[in-house]
Amino acid sequence: MNPLLADPAEFAALLQRFFAERLLQQQAVSPRTVAAYRDAFRLLLEYAERRLGKPPAKLTLGDFDSELILGFLAHLEAERHNAVRSRNARLAAVRAFARYIAVQCPAALLHVQQILAIPMKRFDKPLLGFLSRDEVRALLAAPDATTWCGRRDRVLLKLLYNTGARVSELIGICVHDLELDGTSSVRLHGKGRKQRTVPLWRETVVEIRRWIDAAGLQKNQSLLPNRWGKPMTRSNVAERIARAVSTVTPQCPSLDGRTISPHTLRHTTAMHLLQAGVDLTVIALWLGHESPVTTHGYVEADLAMKERALAAIAPPGTRRTRYRPTDALLKFLQAL
Repeated sequence: MNPLLADPAEFAALLQRFFAERLLQQQAVSPRTVAAYRDAFRLLLEYAERRLGKPPAKLTLGDFDSELILGFLAHLEAERHNAVRSRNARLAAVRAFARYIAVQCPAALLHVQQILAIPMKRFDKPLLGFLSRDEVRALLAAPDATTWCGRRDRVLLKLLYNTGARVSELIGICVHDLELDGTSSVRLHGKGRKQRTVPLWRETVVEIRRWIDAAGLQKNQSLLPNRWGKPMTRSNVAERIARAVSTVTPQCPSLDGRTISPHTLRHTTAMHLLQAGVDLTVIALWLGHESPVTTHGYVEADLAMKERALAAIAPPGTRRTRYRPTDALLKFLQAL
């Protein structure tokens, strides 16, 4: 065996350089990507310690093989009950490190090729869930406007529905990202460091102005803080939406038993834009999709659109008539 494959210092140095040089300096990935990769390798190193009986400082490149990775992926699904998407995301982080090893340490090329050969797992894609317009109206009115949390939650829900923002984009909004004079809009900081500007409805602007005045927010502060003035977390947003749903369910029984997440409101925005006749490319820009192909999933979920398409064609059993030219000149042209 090549001595490099049995040297714990080599593996540790490669992993550190992968994060410090490859991700942060060369690729300049976002903090969210760094955090996702970090969590993947923390889980992997903990699993390797239990399976191999070695602390992370003693692991070598020889230990980092396809057998270890396959066992780790099975552990994620069987013991941690991770969904297939999460399993694939962890594998993507491992693959990125494996490609880095292939360049930096050719002696480990065989290990790397076997790891890169591990496929992503396929999974079923359920139809997108979304709310009706009546359900949205009921949900937006659910928070108590007489309380601090209720006023903030009204802004939260209206922004989610108005912009179709991802929850990470929502909690990243600061007051200085808003343009409330003239053409009102909000600047969202999306995936892959991409920014986009989304227009705001007048009703949303009114709610935001009231909230900023009531909370005394400054330009550099988060628009949606928690009680301690820090930006809300993903779990905090999900909990506030769940509370609003439980409040309004007695008046809107169709919400009973349904799981309404921040992403449900994002899907709802897209569906309502689609049903209003907005072009798919515009919806893709509105939602910050990398490609309009992603947006085609909303067409698949819109049953009303399919029903209109069905009505535009005749059933197979319908008798069709053949066109018969009635003019002599038309008959001549038809015969050519």
